[in-house]
Amino acid sequence: MKIRRILLPLLGLIVALSVGGGIAFWLRPVECAWDLLYLRMALMGIRSRSTVVAGIPIHYDVSGPAGGPAIVLVHGLGGRSEDWVNLAPYLSRAGYRVYMPDLPGYGRSARPASFSYSVPDEANVVVAFMDTMGLKQVDLGGWSMGGWIVEWIASRHSERVKRLLLFDAAGIYVQPAWNTDLFTPQNAAQIDQLDALLMPHPPRVPGFVAADILRISREHAWVIHRALDSMLTGRDATDRILPDLKMPVLIVWGAEDHITPIDQANTIHRLVPQSQLDVIPGCGHLAPSQCASQIGPTVVEFLGR
Repeated sequence: MKIRRILLPLLGLIVALSVGGGIAFWLRPVECAWDLLYLRMALMGIRSRSTVVAGIPIHYDVSGPAGGPAIVLVHGLGGRSEDWVNLAPYLSRAGYRVYMPDLPGYGRSARPASFSYSVPDEANVVVAFMDTMGLKQVDLGGWSMGGWIVEWIASRHSERVKRLLLFDAAGIYVQPAWNTDLFTPQNAAQIDQLDALLMPHPPRVPGFVAADILRISREHAWVIHRALDSMLTGRDATDRILPDLKMPVLIVWGAEDHITPIDQANTIHRLVPQSQLDVIPGCGHLAPSQCASQIGPTVVEFLGR
């Protein structure tokens, strides 16, 4: 009877937690998925940190030995620091100290209403982040819009960048052939259309997950719109500054990228004579995440030269 008196409340608690967890997952599946990812990252040795940069609360993830050479990785439009979770371990295992900040407006960083969310202003925050971390010179990588940001930094602060890594990078002046409104989808069909642009053979998104994605999109759409409105003017395009880069540049691209198609990779490669271009077959715009096993060794080899 004593065991029964102990077990029955315990079983009731387990059932209650299971039901509560199931309801939470049904209502907020994206947040639950992020929580699971945060746990996975902690178990991998990736640490979540926060600081204040230029008056803006900034979240960042960091991994690798404290004394290792620093590499800073900058995510893309609508992205977040955790987007690098599959690639970062290749770098940290090679001895690098990997810094992955959330840009203002994204992830777990603040979203100040007074910030422009333009490429130059985001670039200035990344440089200020490096200053805050005491990083005088780094290997610098960027993905998509993040690639545009690091191109800007490499041009204006070349002494701070040892080597530049561009992953399916934006930046050159070209008007998208796809509907940019898809970055703030309004319905499940638009989520499917965006996924088809981002990756080959996208998985089906369940209805309750799509509903949560749309909720988050509505909350953060103003940041995306402000960033896109600035980028689409072309005033911050990097065509004219890329030929002036002097540091080694690695360009990594998904062969099936429809957001920044492969012809843009070829243009950047042509504009930067000392660059190395690696095209990853079967991968799309999400190559650094979905094809990290193919990309990681190439990046480590490039950085080790």
